Amino acid sequence: MRLEPTSRRAVLLAAAGVIAGVLAGWAMGNALVGVSVVALSQFVALLSSIRHQTDPIMAAPRQTTDPRHDRLMTRSRRIASQLRDLRSAAGSLPDAVVLMDQTQHVRWFNHAAEDLLGLRRPTDRGRVLSECLQTTDLAKWLIDGGREPLNDVAAPGHANRHISATLLPFGSRQRLLLVRDISHMTRLEQIRRDFVANVSHELRTPLTVIHGYLELLDPEDVPELAPVLGEMRVQSRRMGQIVEDLLTLSRLETQDRIADERVNIEPLLATLRREAEALSQGRHRITLTHTAMSDLLGSSKDLHSAFSNLVSNAVRYTPTGGRIDIRFEPHAAGVIFSVADSGYGIPATHLARLTERFYRVSSSRSRDSGGTGLGLSIVKHVLNLHHARLQIESEPGKGSTFSAIFGAERLLAPGGEESLAS
Repeated sequence: MRLEPTSRRAVLLAAAGVIAGVLAGWAMGNALVGVSVVALSQFVALLSSIRHQTDPIMAAPRQTTDPRHDRLMTRSRRIASQLRDLRSAAGSLPDAVVLMDQTQHVRWFNHAAEDLLGLRRPTDRGRVLSECLQTTDLAKWLIDGGREPLNDVAAPGHANRHISATLLPFGSRQRLLLVRDISHMTRLEQIRRDFVANVSHELRTPLTVIHGYLELLDPEDVPELAPVLGEMRVQSRRMGQIVEDLLTLSRLETQDRIADERVNIEPLLATLRREAEALSQGRHRITLTHTAMSDLLGSSKDLHSAFSNLVSNAVRYTPTGGRIDIRFEPHAAGVIFSVADSGYGIPATHLARLTERFYRVSSSRSRDSGGTGLGLSIVKHVLNLHHARLQIESEPGKGSTFSAIFGAERLLAPGGEESLAS
């Protein structure tokens, strides 16, 4: 049997120790001394063997890896990586993102929140967000619950920047606040408003001059031009109406509130009926129903403009022989003013866009009726200023109903000064 070098070295050392022990015992005449030397030499040989051994004396038992454990660890590492990516992406968003618990204590926010909302790390973590924002419009909105989106308010600490905010439920009883900088859109909207107002104002004078000269021309003097002069008069009046509607809409868009006054409903309804009959010229059956015994608190001029637009639209878009019903009735919220017709009706796909400027369901029909395409935009802005809402119900071939719904806070007892809501 062939020995390893380490083993041979240990054997040689042991043999040398035995020989040395025998010689030492013989020389000293003491067998005990010889045995001791032999034992010592064996111990030295053992230590030498251990020192040169490469394998551990007590090797750790090999553990078998569970495949399920490996899959779990791999999945955990993948989820952790995805969470880091999501957090990094949220941190890089241009919109402010604030994560809060159910009591609106700040748990986390991204870098945009530092810029738009003025939050600071780590001092604002754990604080109530409304306390961090103090007396801003955003703080008041949060205290009220933030149920509806907040649009176009000044950013905290930045009077020249405008933001919109939305509060969303997130996870288990948590809230997610999203805030967007809309300063650029606000500036563009203001530029558009200024442009429309300035152009409309500048067009008013030349159109008045043109219309005046056309009225001076008698078609009987130039019979061959009679059709042309008639069409020019119609179009000049239409352009004048568009300019007036644009100026009205521009004024309404720049208003934040109205000067409230008593609006006597009975004479207003009578005026609306006369206007409808004059525009109809006997082509329609017009009825008026007045069962809500109350007046309104608001702007008489603006409400007449809004109601008149609803009535004139019904007359324009209802064929000859149709009916138009004007109603002022009680409603669960307060009162409702409605205009129902038996006209062409409107497909459901168009209802959401009817209040946009110049939006038309049928361009040819609108041109024939003489509408400007701005009436419902004016109605929407007037109702917003009165904290009322516009409701539209329509079905093709069965007519339409346009309703303005006013809350109880806008009701006044007829002939009195007190509010019916008090």
